Amino acid sequence: MKSRTLVWITTITLLLALAIPVGMATQGQDQQPNDYVVTDLGTFGGIAGAATAVNNRGSVVGNAFDPEGTASRAFLWQNGAATDLGTLGGPNSRAAFLNQRGEVAGWAETSTPDPLGENRCGSGLICLPFLWKDGVMAPLPTLGGNGFATGINNRGQVVGDSENTTPDPTCPSPSTTLEIKAVVWEKGEIQQELPTIGGDPDGFVQAINDNGQAVGVTGDCISDHHAVLWNKGIPTDLGTLSGSLLEPVAINNKGQIVGFALSPDGLRAFLWQNGAATDLGTLPPDGNSLALGINNKGQIVGDSCDADFSCRAFLWQDGAMTELNTLVRSPNAPFLEEGFGINSHGQIAGRTTVQGTPLADAYLATPSPGEANRQHNDDNRVSENATPTVTNTTSPKPRVVSPEDLRRVLRQRLGFQYRVPGLGIPKD
Repeated sequence: MKSRTLVWITTITLLLALAIPVGMATQGQDQQPNDYVVTDLGTFGGIAGAATAVNNRGSVVGNAFDPEGTASRAFLWQNGAATDLGTLGGPNSRAAFLNQRGEVAGWAETSTPDPLGENRCGSGLICLPFLWKDGVMAPLPTLGGNGFATGINNRGQVVGDSENTTPDPTCPSPSTTLEIKAVVWEKGEIQQELPTIGGDPDGFVQAINDNGQAVGVTGDCISDHHAVLWNKGIPTDLGTLSGSLLEPVAINNKGQIVGFALSPDGLRAFLWQNGAATDLGTLPPDGNSLALGINNKGQIVGDSCDADFSCRAFLWQDGAMTELNTLVRSPNAPFLEEGFGINSHGQIAGRTTVQGTPLADAYLATPSPGEANRQHNDDNRVSENATPTVTNTTSPKPRVVSPEDLRRVLRQRLGFQYRVPGLGIPKD
């Protein structure tokens, strides 16, 4: 089903990932402090895995292929060991986020074929949102169709989206597509269906903070979508980045929002605060960037990518973007390709690569003791009103990336963690 504006397609495509990043830059590394120590979390024996979020206790959730490379499984890593969270009867599951209590939100396949022939989770089976806690994965109710849980806060509120039973008239043939609505679950039940902007038929919510503020997008299959902040259930249009559509990904307890925008030259990371979005730039000479996580201090992590979408994880703080690899001095450290999440202690979860191969592991990067103590003793070292620098964007103008290339990139790079809204990614 063709859709110009809404979808987080969940495809198992890491085995088909784009070119592995070039060698890690070492210039100036001798002058860099030994800021981070990297723990390679590995996989379940397959060739690819990724860590998607880390809480303040250092527990990590993520997703990894099975040894056959045919199915993805959600995992929880804590106290030095990884636990397979299982599924709801089908082969695939995804973990999106976890809270301080170790409760995990995500989505998983059942063993029942989808009655409309949709393929939401990779195997043509019904896909349901779940809440995992106390060692048990429990499905969450939907509005009548498939559903996905994408975020959870420390109050136990879960957000995500669900199909209802109404065909979406904005999505033409050949396949039947149902309307998708953003929802909030609490205590195992749907607490609220979040309203859309201007009567949009579809809504997706990506994250929620401890104040109950949620972010996502609303739209339809034809027109451009709206980036949305829901505050007490009331939607506010976040606007654009110099006319480019915003894709919000994460929100902290200060109401700062990060994500990426589709600019004429590609993808650009943004920080939204005080009513406006600001371009975070890239690591030179890259032309693309995505902000994927933010903590309550305003530290941001994500990816900076070249024209071929070979990427490097970055840490943004104090108005400047730094390649995370340059903050790791160990000669045996893996290459940190993606940064998905960051906790209040500065620990970063993401994905490594082994250059020249399809191998990728989940990782946890932890500030060295001196750096961690410095951050702990100065909780306001990153101002909530810090102004992003633009000095890191003076690279040559990148080549123009087609919408189809962007759809392919987002399916491949982010399908492990997200249901990708926007950029015309097909719903099926």
